[in-house]
Amino acid sequence: MHQLFILGINGSPNHDGNTVFLLKEALAAARESGAKTELLHVAEILQGVEPPFCEICSSTCDGVCGEGNKLGEAFDLLHRVDGIIMGSPVYFGTLSGQLKAFWDKTRVLRREKALLNVVGGAIAVGGGRFGGQETTLKAIHDMMLVQGMIIVGDGYREFDCGHQGACAQRPAMEDENGKKRAHILGRHVLEVAAATKELRIR
Repeated sequence: MHQLFILGINGSPNHDGNTVFLLKEALAAARESGAKTELLHVAEILQGVEPPFCEICSSTCDGVCGEGNKLGEAFDLLHRVDGIIMGSPVYFGTLSGQLKAFWDKTRVLRREKALLNVVGGAIAVGGGRFGGQETTLKAIHDMMLVQGMIIVGDGYREFDCGHQGACAQRPAMEDENGKKRAHILGRHVLEVAAATKELRIR
C-alpha cells in the first residue's frame, strides 16, 4: 500500500524559529495519521544557486538551475509528494523573499505538471495578532494554484470548518490556538491527499 508523503517547506531563513515550530506541529499530525514526512529549508536550498532568483533564462523552463545541487534534490522530492504544507513568516504583509525565490525556481515542475492535484496547505506567523498572516496565506495559495494544486484550509470534521490556514503570533510555541490550527491543517492535508491520490500523475 502506498504511504502518502507530506512535505513541509520552511520559507523562513531560520531553521529553528516560529515557522519551523508550526510546520513540525502540522507534520507530526500527518505522521500520527500514517504519512511519511520531511521538512525542507528554502534558505539552505538556495545557497550556492546563482542567481538565487529566477531570471526566466529559458522558456519553457528546462530546470538547469537545479542541476547537481540542493535545488535539484528538492525538485526530486517534489516529484514524489502527495501534499505540501508551506510556511512563511510575515514580511511586510506577505511571504518571505526566500520562499518566493524558491517557488519561482519551480517553473520546470509546472511544465512537467509535477504538482498537479498535489494537496497544499499554508502556515503564516506574524509579529502581531493581526500582522498580515491572512495576506501571507493568500500569497502562498496563489503560488500553489499556478502549479495546479488542490488547496485546503485548517478545517476537519472533528473540529470545525476552519479558515484559510494556520495562523499564529510569535512566539508561536506560546500561541495555543496557532499550534492547534497547525495540527488540524496537517490532518486535513493528509485526509484530502488520501482522497485524491488517483488524480496525481506518477
